[in-house]
Amino acid sequence: MSRSPTLACAVLVAAASLAPLAHAEVSSTITLTSDYDFRGFTQTAQDPALQASLDWSADSGLYVGAWASNVDFGPGTDSDIELDLYAGYNIEVTDDLSYDIGGVYYTYFSDGDDVDFPEIYAAVNYKDFTGKLWYSWDFGNTSESAWYLEANYSIPLPQDFSIALHAGYSGGDYWDDPSFGFEEYFDYSIGVAKTLGNFELMLKWVDGSDFRSANNTPGDVFSSDSRAIFSIATSLPWQ
Repeated sequence: MSRSPTLACAVLVAAASLAPLAHAEVSSTITLTSDYDFRGFTQTAQDPALQASLDWSADSGLYVGAWASNVDFGPGTDSDIELDLYAGYNIEVTDDLSYDIGGVYYTYFSDGDDVDFPEIYAAVNYKDFTGKLWYSWDFGNTSESAWYLEANYSIPLPQDFSIALHAGYSGGDYWDDPSFGFEEYFDYSIGVAKTLGNFELMLKWVDGSDFRSANNTPGDVFSSDSRAIFSIATSLPWQ
């Protein structure tokens, strides 16, 4: 697979050229977290991560953006940084109901690992609930398909607290292929968030179905062990 996300870059350039023609917003979110959790798996060997996004959105619902984080895939790998480029369209039906469709391209700046891959998604948002389906026809640049179905629910509480609930399931040919040493699995998290001025603090517990990779990755690399994760995030520009 080519490592140059040509299509995603073209979308970014096109969106930027449209900025003067329509009202749009540019924002950024910066997050410091004790572990980069991706669908139940640590992407930093359970070490901290610094993450940031840059997003452009228009009143029409069109949006494009980029998101980056440090990663750690263990000894013998070259990947240190993950950069995701994405674009999509949000369709508001009512104040409570909206739909979201789009795609993302995951890049890792490593010729040795060669694991860049695309993914598309579709979501429905109703009040504080979101249901989302992800699909890749080339997951991890393996030529195998994979999908991820998730549900997220936020429960507002007094004093700017909230409870964040998440459940997800990973399936598809990639997870059923014994040569990769994985299996389909279920993950979930339960978190408590608190807004303090322009910052959001989150403490969540991540767990799921018993999972053990036949690849025997060393130490905490790609671990899906249950764990607590703390994060602090802020979005710019501050209101």
